Amino acid sequence: MTKLKLGPLADDRPLKLTVELPAAVHRDLVAYAAALAAETGGEVVSPEKLVSPMLARFMASDRAFSRRRGARKD
Repeated sequence: MTKLKLGPLADDRPLKLTVELPAAVHRDLVAYAAALAAETGGEVVSPEKLVSPMLARFMASDRAFSRRRGARKD
């Protein structure tokens, strides 16, 4: 079985953000949470807990974003 891109989730102080997701995306998040729990041996987390690390991972892997962000730093 291929490893998932996310590993165990860090316990980080959250900032509240409200978003609307299509039902299919929510179902996929629920399924991903179950797969992550099975792979890591941890508890199944709520789909809301997955959004932040997924977005962070996506942005970290976006080379164009990384270049622009790096150029912006003084």
